Amino acid sequence: MRNEFLDHNVPHDVLMRILDAAHHAPSVGLMQPWNFIVIRDPEIRQRAYSAFQQAAIKEEALLPLEQRAHYRSLKLEGILKAPLNICVTCDRSRGGEVGLGRTQQPDTDLLSTACAVQNLWLAARVEGIGVGWVSILSVEDIREILNIPDHIVIVAYLCVGYVDKAFLRPELEVRRWSSRLSLDELVFEDGWGKKPTNL
Repeated sequence: MRNEFLDHNVPHDVLMRILDAAHHAPSVGLMQPWNFIVIRDPEIRQRAYSAFQQAAIKEEALLPLEQRAHYRSLKLEGILKAPLNICVTCDRSRGGEVGLGRTQQPDTDLLSTACAVQNLWLAARVEGIGVGWVSILSVEDIREILNIPDHIVIVAYLCVGYVDKAFLRPELEVRRWSSRLSLDELVFEDGWGKKPTNL
């Protein structure tokens, strides 16, 4: 979801069901490194939107000239239109310096937090609620706006709200920005680049 949100508040019990689903995501070593900052305040959301606008100008300038008008037409911002914004963070200090399953793969805390984002997303869809992931934001801008400590990593800034309809395919595919890659090209067997024989 990007800009299709309805002007309906998300009830507290519905929000808590969604966050509870996120909190029950799998996490390596049961570290549960996530926190959820629920943002309703219009002034804070306006500051986040201003940060988005500045980031979008910078991103657009990096695109080929022939793509810029298409980029502007996508209406990527739902920050003000969605009734809720949720910032999902990862506390990399949670569980101490040596956490179960982190000594050889230290980024499992970030990956676990991404699992929480997906659980949140899927639970929201069950409730008829759309979610949009805003990645066109400076992490440092959001850190300042939300007073997030330096040791906390910002993983996702989400726009959350009811929608009257959901896309059957990803919106960016519907709007011809990109298309889904073929699964056949992405599956290997017994090593990188080795095509499966029986799949």
